[in-house]
Amino acid sequence: MQTMIQEPGNKYSIKYFPDAVHKWKREGNFFYFYTSETILEVRIISDRIIRFRYAPDGNFKRDFSYAVPANLKESIISFEIHELEDSFEISTSKINIYIEKENLKITVSDKAGHVINEDEIGFHWQYYLLKGGKIIYCSKKIQDGECFFGMGDKPTELNLRGKRTENYGTDSYGFKKGTDPLYKNIPFYYGLHHHIGYGIFFDNTFRTLFDFGQERPEATSFWARGGQMNYYFIYGPGLLEVAAQYTRLTGAPELPPLWALGYQQSRWSYFPDAKVKEVAAEFRKRHIPCDVIHLDIDYMEGFRCFTFSKENFPDPKSLTEELEEMGFKTVAIIDPGIKVDPDYDIYQQGVQKGYFCKRADGALMEGDVWPGKCVFPDFTNPEVRAWWSGLFKKMVDLGIRGIWNDMNEPAVFEIGTFPEDVRHDYDGDNCSHRKAHNVYGHLMSKATAEGLKKHLMPYRPFVITRSCYAGAQRWTSVWTGDNLSTWEHLWIASVMCQRLSISGISFAGSDIGGFIGEPDGELYIRWLQLATFHPFMRTHSASNETKFDQDPWSFGPRIEYIAKKFLGLRYRLLPYIYTTFWQYATEGTPMLRPLSFVAQDDSATYNRNSEFMFGDQFLISHVGEPGLNEKNVYLPKGEWYYYWNDKKFKGGSEITIPTPLDEIPLFVKAGAVIPKYPHLEYVGEKRILEMTLHVYYSSEICHSVLYEDAGDNYGYLDGNFNTIRFKLMTDDRGLKLKKKYIGRFDSDYLRYRVIFHGIPFAATEYVVDGRVHRLGARNFAVGTVKVVVDRAFEEIVIR
Repeated sequence: MQTMIQEPGNKYSIKYFPDAVHKWKREGNFFYFYTSETILEVRIISDRIIRFRYAPDGNFKRDFSYAVPANLKESIISFEIHELEDSFEISTSKINIYIEKENLKITVSDKAGHVINEDEIGFHWQYYLLKGGKIIYCSKKIQDGECFFGMGDKPTELNLRGKRTENYGTDSYGFKKGTDPLYKNIPFYYGLHHHIGYGIFFDNTFRTLFDFGQERPEATSFWARGGQMNYYFIYGPGLLEVAAQYTRLTGAPELPPLWALGYQQSRWSYFPDAKVKEVAAEFRKRHIPCDVIHLDIDYMEGFRCFTFSKENFPDPKSLTEELEEMGFKTVAIIDPGIKVDPDYDIYQQGVQKGYFCKRADGALMEGDVWPGKCVFPDFTNPEVRAWWSGLFKKMVDLGIRGIWNDMNEPAVFEIGTFPEDVRHDYDGDNCSHRKAHNVYGHLMSKATAEGLKKHLMPYRPFVITRSCYAGAQRWTSVWTGDNLSTWEHLWIASVMCQRLSISGISFAGSDIGGFIGEPDGELYIRWLQLATFHPFMRTHSASNETKFDQDPWSFGPRIEYIAKKFLGLRYRLLPYIYTTFWQYATEGTPMLRPLSFVAQDDSATYNRNSEFMFGDQFLISHVGEPGLNEKNVYLPKGEWYYYWNDKKFKGGSEITIPTPLDEIPLFVKAGAVIPKYPHLEYVGEKRILEMTLHVYYSSEICHSVLYEDAGDNYGYLDGNFNTIRFKLMTDDRGLKLKKKYIGRFDSDYLRYRVIFHGIPFAATEYVVDGRVHRLGARNFAVGTVKVVVDRAFEEIVIR
């Protein structure tokens, strides 16, 4: 018999627990442990990733996931099982898993015997008498000093210890610090204790909740109001290793078009078409870098998706062509709500084919959004997704290069979202909205991306979504939603983008300056400075809140000058940013890294929120208060150069940095090689004939990498790319930079301008592949040595 516990006086609170194991079996990489009614399935995916799945009544439900690709393969590893007196021990080369015979409680340890994660109460459940099914729980012991990170877009401190969070995608207009739930649903967290990192991904699309010691300080727990207890344990021990393994599990992104990493300008709304052209022309007139103009809902005919206003956008093809000639790509918004209109072809098609969501009694799910009364496609139906994908041919033919999915939590005016009785196909496993809610926007963005990819070929698609589930990084970028023009929201933007990045979705950004309200010039420029180091960089603001524009020139000449400075820096750093994205796509490493992820042996980093790494080499700390003249910044161990003046700092402590309005605290790791483009106003403006390499002296052996390809096609999948690896070292002959080049992409540039920073000796000559050159006055600038070399060089020595 299974164990039962009931709270006194609450007849609905009976909880059930597994009893003793009476048999077990192995089938390949799967192990099954049987109690009187419950079955535990343990799947060994790799030596670091283990899945635990429970069937409390002895019957497993369909093994299906919208997060983990169906073609996920186990790594070829060796593992073994031993039956001990009180438990079963499953061993891989990295960890040991212990399963107690008495109650199925699980403990995971490393090979040295250190406990990584262990059940407290462990798995248990109760019957959900009001709505059907079961509420399933799992509780774990909190280890001494343990910290918790991750969980998607939660607008709170990075360390979640002592907090409770919830996943149920919600349109939270003007959300605040601590608002929960929000738009995205990422049921994945990290644990860190005794310098050991691990992750747990709870793959369940029902409403899920996580308690990190708020209710009981000694326990963390996660539960869902339906579905299966199905979670993955991921071992590091490094937090970045956990991040990489999680990305391996849920899927890596494709490389974006390079222009999508440039600056993007938006407003609700730029209309009519003459206004769009005016804004674009102003960017070029003022020589302010920008690659993308967004069209919000007012481009449509009565807010009908896939239409253009006959009055305000009578010739969209000519508009996008004119923008393209000026160097702009056009991105258009598409919401899920389809207007109820018998004369509207999209509505007609969906009704005739039964593609719209229905209530439990068979009536169409109708709700009010921007067009008025609307119906909504069932994106959990693969046939509907294919239909939706096909609708983007028209948009692509009209010159649209990217799509922005909004309102897809799904949001419905007045009632918030769909009622729970709405039915969904769920890829052949018919269910209520309780199960499908958290993947509705996820699958909308997937269908959108598939349509764009098909119709844009050979070019790469660009998709943005407000709502999604775990694994959405495979096809979309995200933004943080309807934020406010406040200094608190600047802080929120920083922590949300860091959190999203370590939750698998690095291609993230916020609405610069805030969507709701009017920032002053100081807040706007401090936000833009931060966003320069976010992968998705877009200004967006709401016309219903203000008539004030948030263009870079809207705040006067001084702010415009500083904006040009930072946008210019963004474009010069595109080779570095693109390389960092390539590392994310190939290695799974997050592009933004909280300090605890790069210095997990240093407990002083565990509660830092303002500092983060952007890729391997840059450390940023945004200025988060008005009128701030200086701020304290914590630098991890090592040596760091202050970007603006090359001053060198020793890490492992907090330092004080001046914060004039035209600077943000920005540091470069000693030993870095930073590639830079020349000045650009947009991607593809001109041929890049010279690449600059900034080399920062270190006495240690240091490695850097540069990745390059065409930037907007799929040739890289056929090997048409270059990886250029740099090794910096010192010896008794001086400072040596070695380069190893692999690839067959034909880059335009023919030479490198190499700028060495921080050389501690008086250099007199440089040697390129054995050929000696004297250093003259033209090779020196303040604190630097500059040389120009052929792209094919293999070694430079400064001595």
